[in-house]
Amino acid sequence: MHYVWFNGVVSEADKLQIPYTDLGLMRAYGLFDYFRTYNTKPFQWDWYWERYENSAVQLGIPNPLKKEEALSIVKDLVARQNGQDCAIRFLLTGGYTLDSVSMTKPNLLIISEDIHPVKELEYEIGIKVISYEYIRDMWGIKSTDYKHFMFLQPEIKAKNASDVLFHKNGFVSELSRSNVFAINGKKLVTPEEYILKGITRRTVLELAKAEFDIEIRPLGFEELLTSEEVFTTSTTKRVLPITKVDEHVIGSGKIGPSTQFLLDKINDLVRTW
Repeated sequence: MHYVWFNGVVSEADKLQIPYTDLGLMRAYGLFDYFRTYNTKPFQWDWYWERYENSAVQLGIPNPLKKEEALSIVKDLVARQNGQDCAIRFLLTGGYTLDSVSMTKPNLLIISEDIHPVKELEYEIGIKVISYEYIRDMWGIKSTDYKHFMFLQPEIKAKNASDVLFHKNGFVSELSRSNVFAINGKKLVTPEEYILKGITRRTVLELAKAEFDIEIRPLGFEELLTSEEVFTTSTTKRVLPITKVDEHVIGSGKIGPSTQFLLDKINDLVRTW
């Protein structure tokens, strides 16, 4: 069973009801953040909170909690999972409105959820993604607007793919919910602009800096296709190889040695978190 803290009250998550007058529902005026625990401890809490606060400031929604208050709530929700790891979702909206436009007081939900891990086989053979020309609106904010990912679901499934790779004007940006990296030799490249800067991305860059020449810069679509290895990073994926873009096979068509090295590094980190 999972629980939700909603404006100061904790209840069973599946029993929560929110009126349709919430601006998150009426105008998609909302943001979220998402992280998980390892050994029942929130992973990279400081970094996630920093991103959540930044999203709230940029979107103009007042954040009703201080960092210490939020962490106390998170710990309580995690404790209710009886020793099991879980994911935690922050969902902040513009709150209820009387005229479908004006914001009065924000609504904040903090929710415990199941973790949906990647299939172990995908860490060996990688995943396929389809390409799509698009750049996320207000790309530095973790908003609730994922409509492009949602309406592309039938195409993703029809092409036996796992996700979509966004690109524009010859350069790639990110996947729908994760960041992208390309490897050639000891050169590790990842985009800097038109992306939501993931916390796992930040973690991997820290883990990689002693072994790789890191280039944070525009990454060309053709450059990515001809790279030796490509992988994606996210809270649930950690370091996951991408071995096919549309019908183009990347590298050997399975996880490469550098991707495996970085996957091992982050696995070692979270094992003792």
